[in-house]
Amino acid sequence: PFLLGRKTLAVNLSDLAAMGATPRWATLSIALPQADEGWLSRFAEGFFAMARQYGVDLIGGDTTRGPLTLAVQIMGEVPAGMALRRSGARAGDEVWVSGTLGAAALALAHLRRHVALSPQDAATCLARLHDPVPRVALGEALLGVAHAAIDVSDGLLADLGHILEASGTGAEVGFAALPAASALGCRLHEERARDCLLAGGDDYELCFTVPPAKREQVRA
Repeated sequence: PFLLGRKTLAVNLSDLAAMGATPRWATLSIALPQADEGWLSRFAEGFFAMARQYGVDLIGGDTTRGPLTLAVQIMGEVPAGMALRRSGARAGDEVWVSGTLGAAALALAHLRRHVALSPQDAATCLARLHDPVPRVALGEALLGVAHAAIDVSDGLLADLGHILEASGTGAEVGFAALPAASALGCRLHEERARDCLLAGGDDYELCFTVPPAKREQVRA
């Protein structure tokens, strides 16, 4: 429940990060099959730990009985006219990705016993799956630098595809240049590992496009 509380807010913070927005407020609605004080206490502990870390105030919500359902609405602020959108990519832009990709999908494959990871790799990948880090500071820093951005929640190819469709353009992706999670390094000859890298979800990294003239700003 603690990690679920953190992730429930983190995945929504990732949406704001992709627009370059500063998080401010959230509402939380929960449906539970029955009251469980211990579960709620641990969930709330994780949720509010993440909220404090990113300066988010919980300003409302609702509770009801039913199948477990968690719904967060999150709000933030961005300077007028500067929000990063999916539709801003331009011909000639470079495509960038923060962090590394594929660890969360590999963790899920491990949990489903489709692959067998070493204890060390399993611990690293499971942390990426259960406790993602929203790239809020990076999103804010990309204002005025990037043309378009999205968070990688459904997999790199799908989410980059959303940018390309909204922007009316195309892209070439160099497979060898992709920032693969270390646990994938020796497995990239395997189809499942390549799927984790290209189409795995739950990375919550930022994919964004930048004009070549601003490459050094991104590196900085």
